[in-house]
Parts: sequence; C-alpha cells; structure tokens
Amino acid sequence: MPSTRHALPILALLAAGGLAACSRTAPIQDGGGAFLGQASLGQRADQIRRAGAGLGWAMQPEGPGLIRGTLNLRTHQAVVDIPYDTRRFSIRYVSSSNLDYDGRVIHRNYNSWVQNLQNAIIVESGKP
Repeated sequence: MPSTRHALPILALLAAGGLAACSRTAPIQDGGGAFLGQASLGQRADQIRRAGAGLGWAMQPEGPGLIRGTLNLRTHQAVVDIPYDTRRFSIRYVSSSNLDYDGRVIHRNYNSWVQNLQNAIIVESGKP
C-alpha cells in the first residue's frame, strides 16, 4: 500500500488529467475543401448560402468569391469568412463572442460547427 507521501502527487496528477479531459476549449481549426461537380461562381455562392442557411448560419455576400457567415446560438456567436472559387472553398475564423477564444484555442463546439458547415457545403455542391 503506498504511503500518503506518494499518494498525494499521484492524486494531483490524476485530478489535473481529469480537468484537461473536460476542457471546454480546443485548438481552432479552419475548414474547407473541394466542391463536387462543375458550377459557375454564382452557383457556388448559392450552394454556400443554402448549406449555411440549412444549419442556421446567416450568410452575407461580401463580394465575388467571398461570403461571411454568422452563427448565433444562445449567447454564443461565431463569424467566419468563406472565400471560394469555382473549384474550392475555405472557412476562416473572423471573430466570436462567448466562445473563450484566446488567439489559439476556442470553445470546442466551434470546430464542430465549422466541420458541419464544411460538410454541408460539399453535399450541397453535389446536388443538381
């Protein structure tokens, strides 16, 4: 049986590991990918808008090849830019509120929202 002197450091390490596992933040991840099929720039814009709107994102055209998406959920807000051409798109962080962003990590749900948006854009681009 370990002595109390040895048990305390072990308990401290276990507690720290448990807290890290429950962390609400994760390194921020951008998204993007290749569109399916062929389409004009205007058709790509429509596909991105439909995909985002289907997930609750407000999609605002910022000019040819750029859409700004804003997602408001409860007290959280995420804002992304989506630059695109006829073949590819990217999803880039712009700003957020109530997502604990510190320049490197952000609330772990943000990455899921971006991944869902990315997947929806790809699916939408494959529709006739």
